[in-house]
Amino acid sequence: MSAVPLVKSGSFDGLAKGYDQHRPRYPAALLRGIRPWAAPAPQLDVVDIGAGTGIALEGLIAELGPAHRYHAVDVSADMIATGREKLPQVTWLLGRAEDVLRTMPRMDVVLAAQAMQWMDREAVLAAVRERLSPGGVMAILQNNRDYARSAFLDAYESLLEELSPGYSRRYRAIDYAAELRAVFDGSYDVVVAAETRWVMHMPAEAFVGMSRSSTQVQRAIAAHGDGFTERLAALLAQHAPGGAVDVPYESQLFLGVASAGAGG
Repeated sequence: MSAVPLVKSGSFDGLAKGYDQHRPRYPAALLRGIRPWAAPAPQLDVVDIGAGTGIALEGLIAELGPAHRYHAVDVSADMIATGREKLPQVTWLLGRAEDVLRTMPRMDVVLAAQAMQWMDREAVLAAVRERLSPGGVMAILQNNRDYARSAFLDAYESLLEELSPGYSRRYRAIDYAAELRAVFDGSYDVVVAAETRWVMHMPAEAFVGMSRSSTQVQRAIAAHGDGFTERLAALLAQHAPGGAVDVPYESQLFLGVASAGAGG
């Protein structure tokens, strides 16, 4: 388990608008999988950590309903500003997840979507364990590009591995179920609630926009300038001759559910 955060405050600043416009949303079936585990209270405290612009939170609000108290935590002021414009009913909080979580009196649902790999996971999960209400839920959600099903994505991942310093396509290959069990020490029932595969059909320019909203791509551009963008354009010309490309995803949801006597 990582003991050092992999992203610093400000790393995503300047990317928020493109991030919100181009990033894929999360399958409703996975978000719906959180609902049966949440306590049947009329008003829950729901916290999205590493929330970005609230892409996952907008889907979760649609599934849980608007009556609950929603909070979003991120290290990027730029992401928060964009998220607040879109979801003004949410309480937006700037800071590291583990620090902000420890200031909250209680939490019923904590969501981390496409974010845990950037965090000090041990510290975050310890803070969740400390503040999660009895019967509360910790949900980890991720969309992974399924490069095994796409010659284009396989070549794209190879391009990133070549030109983005320190990048590996396996950087999200984390055993979250094992980490939940280790941190919660038997007080939680850990389940892999769902895994689903789907395909996003994208115009080539939309894929470029999504690509440019990534910190890994920004590192490649910083290191190689037009060399990266030219190589990406060549890949798209080869694999998207009609001006669009299919991007397969594998999405996963991991849940940690508190026992009745756990949490704060």
